[in-house]
Amino acid sequence: MPKPPLKNPFKKNLIPRLILLILAIFPLFYLSEFILHFEAYFTGNIINKVIIGNWAAVIGSIILFAVFLIPLSYRKKANWAEHGLAAAFFVSLFVEMYGIPLTILFAAKYFYSPEVALPENFATFSLFGFEFAMDLVMAYGAVLMGIGAALILTGWVNLYKAAKKDRLVTTGIYRYSRHPQYLGFILIILGWLVGWPTILTLIFAPILIYKYIRVCQTEEEEMEKFGDYRKYKERVPFFI
Repeated sequence: MPKPPLKNPFKKNLIPRLILLILAIFPLFYLSEFILHFEAYFTGNIINKVIIGNWAAVIGSIILFAVFLIPLSYRKKANWAEHGLAAAFFVSLFVEMYGIPLTILFAAKYFYSPEVALPENFATFSLFGFEFAMDLVMAYGAVLMGIGAALILTGWVNLYKAAKKDRLVTTGIYRYSRHPQYLGFILIILGWLVGWPTILTLIFAPILIYKYIRVCQTEEEEMEKFGDYRKYKERVPFFI
């Protein structure tokens, strides 16, 4: 008797894929704002607008984003060596943002030009007694990070529930993606790269993305010995 055809894993992912497609092409509609944003950062012209010496914000931000590394480890025994590069990324990033903007100072020394315009503020808000402002591109990066954080937290909830029953997680968000948490983390990295484009994030981001894709592949190699996982792999996409 012939086997029934496998369900198309992409049909049920149509809406998430459309959302990611819209996010991917969004910069094309505001290309001038994106160019202005990147130019302001890579020339160091943003130096007069950045926060300097706010070490409370540095420590608080590092703790907040380090928490997201814990859900990434919940699928198996935590290996903190895997997260060393990510931790270094967050530490150096927030020191740059709120402490001492070394790469922006470096860029300003050689590329600063009073003719380079600064992007206009898209949103301003207060947090913990400090005033923050975002241009359109930073807001776009924040949306990427928000979606990424939601994927990580949702994946963690699914994994936590399944761990009590000691079974393969194929429900919830794992019906749509085999690695939703790593996809979420990659979106967070891209969000920071877009929102805070400096020499530091430009170097770290591609390395981190490559690293976490390799972690996904390694995990899959470990799971291939289980027949249930091979069937799951046939019907659910790698990321989306």
